[in-house]
Order: sequence, then C-alpha cells, then structure tokens
Amino acid sequence: MYAAPPRKKMELFASVPAQFHRKGINSTWVNVQLHGASTPAFLEGPAFDAAGNLWVVDIPWGRLFMVKPDGNMDCKLEYDGEPNGLTFHPDGRIFIADNKNGIMVFDPRKETIEPYLDRALVQRFKGPNDLTFASNGDLYFTDQGQTGLHDPTGRVYRLTQDGRLDTLLSHVPSPNGLTLNLNEDILYVAVTRSNAIWRVPLVSKLGLVTKVGKYIQMSGGGGPDGVALDSHGGLAVCHVGLGAVWIFNEDGEPSLRLDSPSVKATTNCAYGGPQNRHLFVTAGTDILFAEVDIPGHPTASQRVSVESSAPGV
Repeated sequence: MYAAPPRKKMELFASVPAQFHRKGINSTWVNVQLHGASTPAFLEGPAFDAAGNLWVVDIPWGRLFMVKPDGNMDCKLEYDGEPNGLTFHPDGRIFIADNKNGIMVFDPRKETIEPYLDRALVQRFKGPNDLTFASNGDLYFTDQGQTGLHDPTGRVYRLTQDGRLDTLLSHVPSPNGLTLNLNEDILYVAVTRSNAIWRVPLVSKLGLVTKVGKYIQMSGGGGPDGVALDSHGGLAVCHVGLGAVWIFNEDGEPSLRLDSPSVKATTNCAYGGPQNRHLFVTAGTDILFAEVDIPGHPTASQRVSVESSAPGV
C-alpha cells in the first residue's frame, strides 16, 4: 500500500447544452445501468481528433458529440445504438464500441455510420465497451456486457489489420477501459468488478498473451472505468462511483488524485490540450479537466499546494 497522493479538484470544461437534454423517454440502458434515474445524457469515450476537437459518445441516447477547444458542444450523430467508447483510425474515421451493435464506424466527413464487426464467428458479442488502435493498425477492444464476479466471462479481443479476430482473454469479470503501453508490448485493462487494473503482456510473434496479472489493486467506488496513457508511460484511471481519477506513474505508484467538483460518475478520460498536459474526463452530462504539468507527474508546486489536504489511507 502507498500513502495517499496529493489531491487536486478538476474544473468544468463543457456541459451538454440544455437543447440536447433527453427527458420523458425510455431507455433500456438507463433502466438497467442507472435504475431508471433521470438521465439527460451520459457521456463516455473521449478522444481528440487531429484538429484538437474532443469527441464523446452519449450511451443511452445513441449520440456522438464534438466539443471544440472553446468548450462549444454540438451533436454530430444520433442513431439506434448504445455507443460506449470511441477511438480514431489514422485515416480520420471514428471506431465506436457499441454495447448494442458491436463495433461501428463513423465517417466525420460524410457524417455516416455503419456496422464494422458485430460478432465473433457466428456468436454475438456480450456488449463491446472500449477500444484502442496499435500503431500497426491492430484494434484491441473489450467485450464487457453484464459480466462480473458472478459471471467472469468478459472478453478482450484483438482484430488484426488483416482481419483476424483473436480472443486474448476470455474469463474477465467486467473488462472495461484499455490502453497499450509505450512499447505496445503490454495491454492494460480496467477490470471494473474486480476493482483492478490488469497487466497483459503480449507475445507479438505468436499472437498470444502470457503471465497476466494484477498491476494495480484499487478499492471503493464502483471500480476502474476508462484509462489513458501519458507520455511517460503512466496511467490515468477513472474511478467511477468515487468521483475521482487516479494518476499513476510508470511504475504503477499513485502520484496524484483528481477529484470531481460534482458527480461521482467519472467514467473515462483523454489527454489533450497544449503538449497533452490537460486531462479531460467525462462525468454524466459534464466534461471536466485538470492540468497535469508533466502528464502523470505533478510538479513540486502542485505537491506543496495540495499536500496539506491529502488525508492518509
């Protein structure tokens, strides 16, 4: 165990405009996931395009929003789906992990969406959650559905650039966010119901994984959700239900805690802004942000300014 890291409160970057709030309509996702609570929007899956615009999905209402650097938000797509995560292909297309439809592809230039992969062989997915590209074009994604400790059958897949679908992990209790390390020989997976980050070494020549283990064990809240890698190889981990984002250095040691000023649904994150020194976090209808002077590592001035407010664990 480690001493509690310094704490810093995040600020509001953008909110879903009132004209886009959904009211008085039914959603199966809201009924199951949020027990029918009023949900004007529920943002997830932040990712930046080449122009510096931030894109996010709205899970229950099947929407895709683009947020300009000034915080202005606009809806670019609404369709029959439950988009949960997104990532950009080098050609500018957006690949979406859709809990309802599988892997979808959105073309921002044409503003069209179409199915890309909806099953493994002839078997439907449980419910894709998040995804990321490797530099060689391989696509990694989690298939979470309603899995957990009661049903540890969540999966992690790799779709190679030549179209081969590999099942890397098949007994995961709720695989969620994921990211590759800097060398792309390790995959980090947020395993929500186990409240842990798994470390998945990749044996690239054989297309296999080996010696999978727990990299970070967490506690409290609902568990880790989205993750993001910083330029030093450290991880930002969104702790949904705790209203926090933990910053871990490249050795897996906690170096900073970012707190939400409002809701506890800190679901996913992405580095962006000048020199990628800001972390942007989806939280319900809001997008929060905080500056991390060196991504993943607070400066001495940050440590001094917040140290006194950090309780022990």
